[in-house]
Amino acid sequence: MDSKFKNRIREQFGKTATAYVEAKHFSAGEDLEEAARLLKPTHDDNMLDVACGGGHMALYFSPMVRQVVASDLTMQMLKKAQEHVAEEGRVDNVIFREADAEDLPFPAGSFTLLTCRIAPHHFPDVPRALREFHRVLRRGGRMVIIDSLMPVDPEVAEFFQTMEKMRNPTHIKAFSEEEWKTMVLDAELILQETLVIEKTHDFQEWVKTAGLNRTQIQNLNKFFMDASPKIHDFFKIESFAGEVETYTDQKLLIYATRKEKEKK
Repeated sequence: MDSKFKNRIREQFGKTATAYVEAKHFSAGEDLEEAARLLKPTHDDNMLDVACGGGHMALYFSPMVRQVVASDLTMQMLKKAQEHVAEEGRVDNVIFREADAEDLPFPAGSFTLLTCRIAPHHFPDVPRALREFHRVLRRGGRMVIIDSLMPVDPEVAEFFQTMEKMRNPTHIKAFSEEEWKTMVLDAELILQETLVIEKTHDFQEWVKTAGLNRTQIQNLNKFFMDASPKIHDFFKIESFAGEVETYTDQKLLIYATRKEKEKK
């Protein structure tokens, strides 16, 4: 990962760490429930949560597994996540580790489970990160990635990409379902299942987690309000008196595994 861009990510998420921890849309959701259903965690599992953010995924899975290593590029985010898990979870099986998703500091085959939630659109090199996920997963290991889904329609996709960059300059790119499938298979992982899950966002909370100032929020609100009827319909934009209240996008959940050891 480019060092200058990496520092921009650290700066962006360091200043918004508290808002990420407090954001309600991260602490629960259908995506967490579906991840647990597919991964079928047990107390024999050693889990890695990559780009853990506020620690919500690690906290959710901690009672179900032997241990969770929660990793993130941003030390300030890790500190806030550790405080959150300590206060909310009262669990002692979550370890926090500073780590770059594209260069994980763990030996090969260290984990039986791996998760990465709402983060890859910030990765400069997603294929490289997937190769690292494959490397640190034990043979037969299970993986769930959840991330924003790039719309297929070019007009909608352009709006989505622009508004994400307006909100957070460290957003690089979301991917379509077909792009994800190709990248997962290229990383020699076995694609088991994909799910598309709708996620409704409270606009004010959504901009708060990005640390936008008043002018930036006004510009983003105007961008939403001025969008075409097609955009309003696709994202189910709800507004009152010219102010966006909620919008709904789509998340893609990818469930994949690493090949089992061949029997002799």
